[in-house]
Amino acid sequence: MQREEKQLESALEAITLRVNDLKNSIANMIFKIEHEYETLNWPTFLDNYALLSGHLTALSKILSHDKSPPLRSLTVLPLLLSPERDEALAELTEGRVTTFAHDLVPNYLRTKLEPMADIRMGQLENKAASLSYEAAQKQIAAYQKVVNHIWDIINKAREDWESESGARQGAQQTSSVADTHQLVAAVGMGKGLKMQGQPVVGPGGTVGPGQMQPGGAIMGAPQGVRGNTMPQTNASGQPTMGPGGVMGPGGGKAPSAIKTVIKPGNQIHPYGR
Repeated sequence: MQREEKQLESALEAITLRVNDLKNSIANMIFKIEHEYETLNWPTFLDNYALLSGHLTALSKILSHDKSPPLRSLTVLPLLLSPERDEALAELTEGRVTTFAHDLVPNYLRTKLEPMADIRMGQLENKAASLSYEAAQKQIAAYQKVVNHIWDIINKAREDWESESGARQGAQQTSSVADTHQLVAAVGMGKGLKMQGQPVVGPGGTVGPGQMQPGGAIMGAPQGVRGNTMPQTNASGQPTMGPGGVMGPGGGKAPSAIKTVIKPGNQIHPYGR
């Protein structure tokens, strides 16, 4: 008798340890699902699920071990029922059960389903047992068809998503960062732009060697000389003529290219009167 009691105690201790490990793993998984759902990925979820499966497998091995006593042949009976709060029970159950009253004991020590659930389960079992083999095969074929259709839809959506992602990654670049910066600098600060002005007319009707620089400066002119873009006028408002019969700076008259020869007036006319 003592030997059986020792085996029962050791088996219950091992089962309690495995159940606590399983409970902690379930609590950690629920915490991650509720608080880390934004960063939780599928491999991490599978790892947690595999950990739960490992705990369940270890618990099943302990229950099916030869040295483990058959727990089905044992009966749990309450020794004391009280509606008052039991601190030892609350500490043992981590605050989940605070009282061991008459209305709670049937739910805590239940070995079968609830009466309504038990009746519903029995009806489903009878309905499944009365179903013929041909009807069952037809239902299985219909369910298989629906599952295959959904599987095809999921695979097609996956292929479309992969093709779109591959096309986005393989798209050629249609813009240049350097050209964009150069264009912004040219528009905003005028970098790389050249201003061209009107040609400068010098003395004698010749075109000056330079053009207008930004700010009105004449290229090729002496330092400190600025080009005037407006024509100079006299008191009566008429434009003044520069040297060589050319309008002053800024005038629009083109220089004459005809050369004239002036002869003395005392020359004798070949045809006398």
